[in-house]
Amino acid sequence: MCLGVDYCYRGESCRVCFTHPKATLPVRTRNGEAVLLPWGRRKVQQGTLPLGGCAQLDSIYAGRWDKWFPVPVKLCVQGFMAQDMEGHTRWFELPKGKWIQGLVARERYERRVYVVTVEPQCSESLYDRWPRIFCF
Repeated sequence: MCLGVDYCYRGESCRVCFTHPKATLPVRTRNGEAVLLPWGRRKVQQGTLPLGGCAQLDSIYAGRWDKWFPVPVKLCVQGFMAQDMEGHTRWFELPKGKWIQGLVARERYERRVYVVTVEPQCSESLYDRWPRIFCF
């Protein structure tokens, strides 16, 4: 599961964890610029979008996100923090030319971004969920 990210926004390095109530993620727009959107929703936050910071790929394919008009996006991050099944966290650098898939969901005037996660391909992985990573 992705719990934190490293990114650069307008020349400033940022490290943010999902647990921070004002956490944002940089989303690449069609013109190539990045905009910051709220990262998921926490129990203490008002709204109707799903709780949490991640969207499982299989739930997206199953149509569970359809009512929030999901839009796939590229997250402009340099690294991420994942938590293994034993509760240990570790930071991973994202190689140059790779990006993490996000999903922007909306409900009326509320708009939030979620990290798309998949099951690791390696059956012996210490992680039960992993960010979906692509090459440019």
